[in-house]
Amino acid sequence: MTNCIFNPLDKFYKSAKGAVKAGKRITFRIKGDFEKVNFLYHRDGKEDFSLPMEKRSGYFELSASFSVGLYWYKFDLNNGLYVGCGSALKGEITDSPEDYQLSVFATDYAVPEWINGGIIYQIFPDRFFRAEDANVKHVAGRVIHADLHEDPVYLPNKDGEVLNNDFFGGNIRGIIEKLPYLQALNVSVIYLNPIFKAYSNHRYDTGDYMQIDSMLGTEADLSELISKAEKAGIKIILDGVFNHVGADSVYFNKYGNYPSLGAYQSKKSKYYQWFNFIDYPNDYASWWGIKTLPAVNKRNSDYINYICGENGVITHYLGLGVKGLRLDVVDELPSEFVRTLRKRVKISDKTALIIGEVWEDASNKISYGVRREYFLGGELDSVMNYPLKNAIISFVKYGDGAALSSTVKSQIDHYPKQTLDCLMNILSTHDTARLLSAVSDSDLNGKSKTEMAEIVLCGEEKAAAVFRLKAASLLQYTLYGVPSVYYGDEIGMQGFFDPLNRRYFAWDNIDEDILSWYRLLGKIRTENSVFKCGDIKELYVSDGFYSFIRKSGTSELLIVLNIKNKRFSLQFKGKLINLLDGKVYTDGISIEKNFLGIFKKHD
Repeated sequence: MTNCIFNPLDKFYKSAKGAVKAGKRITFRIKGDFEKVNFLYHRDGKEDFSLPMEKRSGYFELSASFSVGLYWYKFDLNNGLYVGCGSALKGEITDSPEDYQLSVFATDYAVPEWINGGIIYQIFPDRFFRAEDANVKHVAGRVIHADLHEDPVYLPNKDGEVLNNDFFGGNIRGIIEKLPYLQALNVSVIYLNPIFKAYSNHRYDTGDYMQIDSMLGTEADLSELISKAEKAGIKIILDGVFNHVGADSVYFNKYGNYPSLGAYQSKKSKYYQWFNFIDYPNDYASWWGIKTLPAVNKRNSDYINYICGENGVITHYLGLGVKGLRLDVVDELPSEFVRTLRKRVKISDKTALIIGEVWEDASNKISYGVRREYFLGGELDSVMNYPLKNAIISFVKYGDGAALSSTVKSQIDHYPKQTLDCLMNILSTHDTARLLSAVSDSDLNGKSKTEMAEIVLCGEEKAAAVFRLKAASLLQYTLYGVPSVYYGDEIGMQGFFDPLNRRYFAWDNIDEDILSWYRLLGKIRTENSVFKCGDIKELYVSDGFYSFIRKSGTSELLIVLNIKNKRFSLQFKGKLINLLDGKVYTDGISIEKNFLGIFKKHD
């Protein structure tokens, strides 16, 4: 077979790595002994264009620039064969090629740089810490746990519903009290799940965007948290839930708990046009058919103005000092709404951060038949990095180095570098199993929620899961992007699916070994500038082995993980110190099973 080489991550073959700025001239080169090669490309949804490549000594070359958009390309060998995207992005000769992707973003697309090199800490407010002066009210319809060690209510009631109306009383003042704890983890951002008035404990059923839930505290408490966190070097990001509200809200008012007229009560309500009624009043559009979460018409000008207007919700909270938003189910928000939201955010604070909840590759996501343009310049700064989460957990559990390598390379190739550097790298969240449970060998097949609730890792099973947790968090802290720690993962809390992953923080049952590990990772990350925006160079990948270099300027770190039985030998000149344990190695290292290392030159 004809020898052929193309690799979009090698600047010889593609002069600009990853997504590129509009108008930037890019040179493509392909090696191979061919008679003729054409560069075949198309803008997403449009027809193909073909450009002849110039023959050089041993390769073909073409330079071109592109306007803003998503493009697909391959190389036409003019004999029924093409060079397309093969394994690990390497060029592959075939008659049915997979196209390479090229994202081209606007020239003025910039994301906040203050997040680079940081650490995000996610807090589910009701479950983190209840300050002694907590405003734990016995509100009608709410159940207060007397024992903070109890499980959240996870079984349905007699009507077959899980109401999510049980509370532990965590509050804003509790977060303020624990700021020193977060400082010791080198946290730079707190991401809060919803804090607005709502019926449920998760508060994704917004009751009133302009009120802090009274059980959490007041707007004055939020302002104090923002101020004191800022002094501690920590910024606050809020959850923006703009796709739906609560049926029990000032806007819908299904149960008449608000004094004003809601859309459910009357077509004369000023909020009536916010909602899509099919058969008024009981049949209406809702999130995934859940009638307690009526969907909002995001194209309604009054609603858009309420959220994104000059005196709207976003302006109000950014004015208090909130430093950004995580947009819930952003793929259900119309692009026009997201663009309007971005404009308002950047007018209010051009350095505020906008993170979207996207579970797939966000650079080419299709939602409801529409290709999204999150990173072309007018919408998001970052997304929750679910693809990397899945790849990391697969690697530490099964040794799947190829899948991890493929995910890393794909994201480097598809995302703008500025976005790559601020991706929200999660390993667990309020929507997924806790990290320690997720990496365990627990068999959930056919198990009920009650059986899952009773699973507690211990002994050798826990020890194996703890090592995997350490390996996973090592990758989370050292790859591109920003690690996001879900409250309690850093002390070894366990729990499978919602709401077992939302237990009250186990302040009296901290795994000190795991906590020390996270503190060490935080210290290393904060002290080494390569994690801000340094490049990544993969060294060697195999079953259970993954190694790469982070480099920025003259600073360089080598990261190595071996989670399988095979022994590896690493040779080098001089001395390296493993920042994880302080051991110094001269001229080489024998890497055994269950080895983790972050190496730096040692003088």
